[in-house]
Amino acid sequence: MRLEIIGHSYQYEMEKLTRLFFPNEQIHVVFETETRQNGEAFFTTVITDTTALAAYYDETGACLYKEEAELSSEADAELLIASLLFKVLKSMTDYTPKWGVLTGIRPSKLLLRLEETMGEEGAERYFLDKFFVSEEKTALAKSVARREDAIIQTSRPDSFSLYVSIPFCPTRCSYCSFISSAMTGKTIQKMLPEYVEYLVKEIEYTGKQAKALGLRLETVYFGGGTPTTLSAEQITQLLDAIAASFDLSHLREYTVEAGRPDTITREKLEALKAGGVTRISINPQTFNDAVLKEVGRCHSANLTKEVYTMAKSFGFHAINMDLIAGLPTDTLESFCQSVDTAIALDPENITVHTLSLKRSSNLGTEKERIEFERGICADQMLHYAYARLTENGYGPYYMYRQAKTLGNLENTGYAKSGTDCLYNIFMMEECHTVLAVGAGAVTKLKAPHGKEIERIFNYKYPYEYIRGFDELLKRKARLPEFYKEFKI
Repeated sequence: MRLEIIGHSYQYEMEKLTRLFFPNEQIHVVFETETRQNGEAFFTTVITDTTALAAYYDETGACLYKEEAELSSEADAELLIASLLFKVLKSMTDYTPKWGVLTGIRPSKLLLRLEETMGEEGAERYFLDKFFVSEEKTALAKSVARREDAIIQTSRPDSFSLYVSIPFCPTRCSYCSFISSAMTGKTIQKMLPEYVEYLVKEIEYTGKQAKALGLRLETVYFGGGTPTTLSAEQITQLLDAIAASFDLSHLREYTVEAGRPDTITREKLEALKAGGVTRISINPQTFNDAVLKEVGRCHSANLTKEVYTMAKSFGFHAINMDLIAGLPTDTLESFCQSVDTAIALDPENITVHTLSLKRSSNLGTEKERIEFERGICADQMLHYAYARLTENGYGPYYMYRQAKTLGNLENTGYAKSGTDCLYNIFMMEECHTVLAVGAGAVTKLKAPHGKEIERIFNYKYPYEYIRGFDELLKRKARLPEFYKEFKI
């Protein structure tokens, strides 16, 4: 599929919009008209000094769809050309994406920013009229924005969160694109104890930096991978290192993504509870055994229920359960049953993701792509989840979107009152520094009184992390320099 970018530099947005309507097509972007081939259909987007135009021409050269508008000096040229292309694509496919022309990660953050200059009503109208966002998704963005903003306001200039990366899993799910290593190989199993030892060293180093700067630790989050791939003893080793290295007197939340039910034991739950963890995740993804098998999850729906019941008895402040809309072979009826099952178990948090096909996931490299219709089905799944969760006391509290998500749809966290995951909001809305340790971890330094963000990247894979550990610590020496430039 040919996509022409003529007279402007908005390739990224034009390509994203086209891919939204034609997710399985290879898009060939060009910047001139001379290379057109006879018998070739194409989209063209053109901006001149006075006009903007988007059109589709078929193989015969006939213009089947065209949208054109005047370009005034006050106009937002990028939004205008995006709107015109959106209208062409919508007319051509008879499909209206619920998020309209928005392709960004954080719609609620955009809404809050618009409210600063337009007010609540003005920002809402802008979403509906300029971005073509549906009323349902606009309402979702508003609800999330209100809840997020209340928590964002509690973050102080000296606040920070700690992220701990455990990039190991028992097996790799077919949809996964995270930096994680399956524990099926002997090399990885041998590497794990050494990885933990180096992780303790980085925790100690980072703790010294935070204390020297007088930073205030608000939340701790263990992610992965699957942190409960570690043994109970290794979990205790890391939790003890954090307790010894950081001032936890202001800690408001301590999360460990237990994740896979087949990695959770009573001994590990005891270690988590004894180490001060207040929130864990137990993620079914689906309660359909056939779908679990299809995506490579080596546990049953019943095991998820059994492990959840055991974890509930430990009295954690909050337990989260993840579901994924749009998994291969899953149906609308099956997904709705999974939502109802999760609600019946009564966890404090339920997060509903939409399947995203990344290049590094197995699904993303298969020849047979997920079809366009699955995006429509995923939208129906999310609609059902929103209705059922909100009527059962779960409010949407954070939201983000990923590239190549079915239907350009969203991931939304729902929580009962008083159980919102603070880390998710602090990290997603970039309202304070996140110090990150472990392979694949990315430290985000946030200016205490400004919007400046600086990132420090750890080595991606565990073997690189171990081999390059000394160089990694040199990179993190940037932390005190950053805070010297942007004073607390």
